[in-house]
Amino acid sequence: MKIAIINGPNLNLLGQREPGIYGADSFESFFEKLKAKYPAISFEYFQSNVEGELVNALQHLANDVEGIILNPAAYTHTSVAIGDCIAAIKTPVVEVHISNVHAREEFRRLSHVSAKAAGTICGLGLDGYRLAVEYFINR
Repeated sequence: MKIAIINGPNLNLLGQREPGIYGADSFESFFEKLKAKYPAISFEYFQSNVEGELVNALQHLANDVEGIILNPAAYTHTSVAIGDCIAAIKTPVVEVHISNVHAREEFRRLSHVSAKAAGTICGLGLDGYRLAVEYFINR
């Protein structure tokens, strides 16, 4: 099985950025642990701070993987393009957010992704990515 993880803006700063909200681990160290936990899964990883690059990655990786785990970060609340892309591809997408977006600022409660995703996991820290992997394994 092949799963892609796509992270949006500022997630390259995990471990440094607001550790009270996002934790103290970098995504790279978490990703190594995830790969070790699931050696039978081939993971692709992509991160960008640029909206169009995220759309391109979704379109490109959709042809190569059985599932996509997407944390669109701030683009969740603003990107119609990412939402439209998810609706256009056949590969299932699980939306993941490290923080509980519903317990934060009002503007974070709007998602252009959720209605098009197979499901949404939020507020469980980096463990949300593992739970999304389990969804694809058991699907």
